[in-house]
Amino acid sequence: MSQRSASVTRNTLETQITASVNLDGTGVAKFDTGIPFLEHMLDQIARHGLIDLDINAKGDLHIDDHHTVEDIGITLGQAFAQAVGDKKGMTRYGHAYVPLDEALSRVVIDFSGRPGLVFEVPFTRASVGGFDVDLFSEFFHGFVNHAQVTLHIDNLRGENTHHQIETVFKAFGRALRMALAADERMAGVTPSTKGVL
Repeated sequence: MSQRSASVTRNTLETQITASVNLDGTGVAKFDTGIPFLEHMLDQIARHGLIDLDINAKGDLHIDDHHTVEDIGITLGQAFAQAVGDKKGMTRYGHAYVPLDEALSRVVIDFSGRPGLVFEVPFTRASVGGFDVDLFSEFFHGFVNHAQVTLHIDNLRGENTHHQIETVFKAFGRALRMALAADERMAGVTPSTKGVL
């Protein structure tokens, strides 16, 4: 497969966001979003997915983080959709279990061309470092709707909310890495009996 990269800019009255991705990268990450905890989680995607990410966002943070977090998910999803192209030769499916101390999460992804999210994360606290953890569901909804993927996220156990979230994002990065990997036996072939994804 050729180098898979894309850059998308999304401008609304609430946010101005540019997201650039290289799906065949080395995990290099650069963020300027004004939301440090989200950046820490996005870094997990890059490092564990071996995906280069560059995300610049200016949003109405004086109101709250909601619009910026959701729109980063949307823009990142659009960039992924462009970068994967016709999906020929890619594995398509990916999954990962990741522990962090007492926490354990499972993420399963399918580059199916159909958006769908199951998000089962029973957070033990409402916020971490001033960040509203409910916004992670908004981030993933934005991502799946625009990347056109099916995504199942389950935090199987955990007491520390930071650990819960970090295992989710690490597992998401690893699942992406598996799904995006080239399958030599599928070279030039779309991984679907329909012949299209």
